[in-house]
Amino acid sequence: MRTVAEHLASCLEIAQAAPPLDVVLLDAVGCVLAEDVVAEFDLPGADLASLDGYAVRAADIRGATASEPARLDVIDAVRAGDTSSARLVPGTAMLIDSGAPLPVGADAVVPWIETDRGTQRVEVRSVVVEGENVRRRAEDVVAGTTVLPQGSRVSARQIALLAGVGRLRVKVHPAPRVVIVSIGDELVEPGSPGRDGSVYDANGHALATAVTDAGGRAFRVAAVPDELGALTETLEDQLVRADVLITTGGLSVGQGDTVKEALAPLGSVRFDAVAMSPGRQLGVGTVEGTPIFCLPGDPVSAQIAFETFVRPVLREIAGWQGLHRSSLPAEMTRGWASPAGRREFVPVHLTGSPSSGYRAEPTAEPGTTRLMGLARANAIAVVPEEARSVSAGDTLHCLLLDA
Repeated sequence: MRTVAEHLASCLEIAQAAPPLDVVLLDAVGCVLAEDVVAEFDLPGADLASLDGYAVRAADIRGATASEPARLDVIDAVRAGDTSSARLVPGTAMLIDSGAPLPVGADAVVPWIETDRGTQRVEVRSVVVEGENVRRRAEDVVAGTTVLPQGSRVSARQIALLAGVGRLRVKVHPAPRVVIVSIGDELVEPGSPGRDGSVYDANGHALATAVTDAGGRAFRVAAVPDELGALTETLEDQLVRADVLITTGGLSVGQGDTVKEALAPLGSVRFDAVAMSPGRQLGVGTVEGTPIFCLPGDPVSAQIAFETFVRPVLREIAGWQGLHRSSLPAEMTRGWASPAGRREFVPVHLTGSPSSGYRAEPTAEPGTTRLMGLARANAIAVVPEEARSVSAGDTLHCLLLDA
């Protein structure tokens, strides 16, 4: 029997970060940068008006009030995107749009609302100080600054920055394409009529969602029966588009379980009993160079195995620096017997704060695999292999599921 640590090491051994790809910005969303992005110019590239109004010299409207406004001749108008070198002379103003370059000689912008909106001559009814309502050159980004380091995940916020500094393409680690194959004669698709002995395919949907959450691109295959020809054909077909294959079910030693038989001629896959609870029999290896992970058919066991072994692999392939979920120490609200020699994973509901500490309540009876309990959990308490029991008040590390 292998330990959890040994099986995880085998999983990570076959995980290699995907070669970087040069992609357009929209294709970079959700991916991890494979390069440092350095700004080639200042942002903004000039002093800009931050609102619509009038470009002025602050000294020209010193003392202006609503009852005694300052009066200035309006000599020009500056629009956003103008490249002319407009120059403001003392005692005058220029109409200016938000985002337009500040004229030479101007040092502030008076908002529309503080004027009579004159076009030939304007009355200014309040003062502004030098630099007011002006976005200074390079106040956002200075040329030569690394705006996004390698390893950053790209989302809408980063896309805005990349586009703002003029980048149309970036190098990223592409998200791995992960194919999920559920195996079992009893499986039917949710939404379809059930039959005696049928089970709805919870794993296909849950694992596809977990893959997406881990940074991969999920492709779910309709459930495949426990039949050698059908399973072999499905696996061979899916190798064309898969960077990673995940199977779930078909790992018991009962009659009709064909995973091992189907994979034997296709690649090098090792099956072991792993010292963990829930879950026991797991497989890991490669099929024609593609990593494959064989998970249990029980939905709770499959989710725990995915979190423990597959999620870190997908993040490694996708170029993430942090592979594992964050954890917190928490006191257990109750005790239970734990299987000796196995690392136990117990769904719990975590409450508390850094100042008061954390407490964890099992969401289902430890030792059982209940979907309701997993759905209500926000963390997984990890019981070490050497522990034979857990007592109320004991502290365990809990993996955060919603962080």
